[in-house]
Amino acid sequence: MVAGRAHIEFGCRDGATHLAVLDQSDPLRILFPHVSGDEPATGALVTTSGGLVGGDELSIGLRGAAGTASRIVGQAAEKVYRSAGADVTIEVQLDASEGAWLEWLPQETILFEGARMRRRTRVEVGTGARLLAGESVVFGRTAMGEAMTRGLVRDAWEIRREGRLVWADALHLEDDIAADLGASAGFAGARAFASLVYVADDAGTQLAVARDLLDAAALDDDLRAAATCVGDVLVVRWLGRDGRGLRDAYGAFWSAFRHRIAGYPAAMPRLWHM
Repeated sequence: MVAGRAHIEFGCRDGATHLAVLDQSDPLRILFPHVSGDEPATGALVTTSGGLVGGDELSIGLRGAAGTASRIVGQAAEKVYRSAGADVTIEVQLDASEGAWLEWLPQETILFEGARMRRRTRVEVGTGARLLAGESVVFGRTAMGEAMTRGLVRDAWEIRREGRLVWADALHLEDDIAADLGASAGFAGARAFASLVYVADDAGTQLAVARDLLDAAALDDDLRAAATCVGDVLVVRWLGRDGRGLRDAYGAFWSAFRHRIAGYPAAMPRLWHM
């Protein structure tokens, strides 16, 4: 069992974003790859253990102070292996202070047969701040023809603005997961799903942008997506029968959306393509 921690804070000095706080312990590490000058300050989150097993606990915290522009990307897909009974617990805290731009872009979480994962992502977004964050989950190694049929998946989000809860959502699948994945009122045969949230004062006006990008993607029956807005929270969701296809569509949307709403390059981090 491991208890890893990675807490990072970006500050603003003379109008430029800089690293202010870094607190980390195995198996989590944050590295700082070189990025072009038109990208936000970027860190890469690495899990050095190669995967998570029952009883492992991770705590991840990311804060962008007022006026900063920053992002954390995942170095690779996160693997959660079969558990003999104990749960993997992952706590993520994202805090975008006044006027900040903050991106949270982990790569997909791959759940092996019998895995047990509880993940909670808590978000605080200040006045004038903008946050773009997401998660994706693949039920089994679909590229290897494997499927997850039993285990536990609980993936919960809580988003607050100025301390007030504005959106909460939780996915909970337990025991006979195959039945939920196959049910027409459940995942209808999908083996991967992803969520993206954009939290900002202008979230409502960007809903049309999100829907335009989804329409342009011309998705088929094997990959479905939709966007909606609840107050200042824009939510986009994907369901896919193939993990790779969903990953490609998710990345294409992310890169185009950030470009349209914030002017950043319409490209995913280099790590996304490795």
